[in-house]
Amino acid sequence: MLLILLIFTISITPSMTLFDFKSQTDIQKWNVVNDGVMGGLSKGTIALNENGHALFTGNVLLENNGGFSSVRHRFKRTNINVYQKIVLRVKGDGKNYQFRVKTNASDFYSYTYTFKTKGEWETIEIPFSEMAPSFRGRKVNLPNYPGEEIEEMAFLIGNGKRETFALEIDKIEVH
Repeated sequence: MLLILLIFTISITPSMTLFDFKSQTDIQKWNVVNDGVMGGLSKGTIALNENGHALFTGNVLLENNGGFSSVRHRFKRTNINVYQKIVLRVKGDGKNYQFRVKTNASDFYSYTYTFKTKGEWETIEIPFSEMAPSFRGRKVNLPNYPGEEIEEMAFLIGNGKRETFALEIDKIEVH
């Protein structure tokens, strides 16, 4: 009986939008954090484009211990325990990106998932169970993301090489 109730609950639970970029979106809620926090010289920016999507662009440089650029959004802790995955609608440049979440914004680690973009609009589905905890690129000895609450989400590029990047973001949901 419990299994039937669980299946019914999951099947009727609608998706929830965590962030939907539109022309009127306040992009100031998203903060760029580059490797300058460690002495690096990478530069990333985020802005709304003419289609009302977020455009995260920049250059990753390796000098001075550099190597990454990220954009993050903190918000009121949200319960997502009835969902199973995060769904991104993005258009990348063929490069790998990480999507990162934190249950508590003050946690030292993030739950991360790396995805490769194709240069066209695509939907990326990220099961909570595949988001591994990491800190500064190293796995942390904790279980994968439990998918109970979320207070911060981020996109990061840090592929260990010097490169320009462009990631267009439409929306972020949980399903």
